[in-house]
Amino acid sequence: MKSLLALLSLLALPVMAAEPELYGRYEYIKVPEIGETFKAKMDTGALTASLSARDIERFSRDGEDWVRFKLATKGADDKVYEHKLARISKIKARADEDEDGESVEAAKRPVVDLELCLGDQKRTVEVNLTDRSSFNYPLLIGAKALREFGAAVNPARRFTAGKPDC
Repeated sequence: MKSLLALLSLLALPVMAAEPELYGRYEYIKVPEIGETFKAKMDTGALTASLSARDIERFSRDGEDWVRFKLATKGADDKVYEHKLARISKIKARADEDEDGESVEAAKRPVVDLELCLGDQKRTVEVNLTDRSSFNYPLLIGAKALREFGAAVNPARRFTAGKPDC
């Protein structure tokens, strides 16, 4: 009887989940496929990650959907990158209606799978392509990518992971 009670008490112990890695609101992220390290905003309010791109063009290769683009970042050259298209993302506007009270159609953005390096962790993450050149940070890391990295964000901290080392 005692062994049964001991077994039941062990089963009743809470399962310890792994603690998330704590990062700052801004971190350095390396994108090995592109060969660049970007200052990124860690944004728990965004669902997907976004990379600043321009001249975005969808095309077919061997019957599959692909996308080509150039970086829309400070100091970027005119190098063209090509990636297989993972999907098309529908991004909702911040408000359901524009200033005139009319419905706003969701923006459609191409999404590619990119390997990202944060600190010493490397993960493959869905990243949508859009022109972020008017923003301070060319790379935004959303909630899905944060989950992939097992990350929590402390908005009072910055660049806690240091330069990527993957």
